[in-house]
Amino acid sequence: MSKVRITKKFRFEAAHALFGYDGKCKNIHGHNYNLFVTVIGKPISNPKNVKLGMVMDFDDLKKIVNTTIVDKFDHSLIINENSPHKQLAETLIENGHKVVFTNYQPTIEEMVVDFSKKISKNLPKDITLHSLKLEETETSYSEWFAKDN
Repeated sequence: MSKVRITKKFRFEAAHALFGYDGKCKNIHGHNYNLFVTVIGKPISNPKNVKLGMVMDFDDLKKIVNTTIVDKFDHSLIINENSPHKQLAETLIENGHKVVFTNYQPTIEEMVVDFSKKISKNLPKDITLHSLKLEETETSYSEWFAKDN
């Protein structure tokens, strides 16, 4: 049977700041992110399986991505743990705000790499992460492809 790719789109809102950057994005600002997750596998061919014909149940993919990415990052402030913004972030946490500390500069390039690792390790053994696309704005996005890595 042929391999097939399926894609599901996810949305989340978050703020971040790029420590050391020489432009406006050094300031804390927010985005409406769109994350497109594409997996690849063979459709289930066992007629006794309730998921006959599916590569993967979209609901199962949704649970994985929501648990590992969306629930964690949605409506958060994403801060590099080595940034001087860390002190501000800790104060925000003390006041009940949601902050995600990363060990990388929270650009869409670094975020998509991080997301690929988190999603890949949670997929069923017969399903492979094919690609991710993370949109930061209507005109700006980064992509990650398994074949490139």
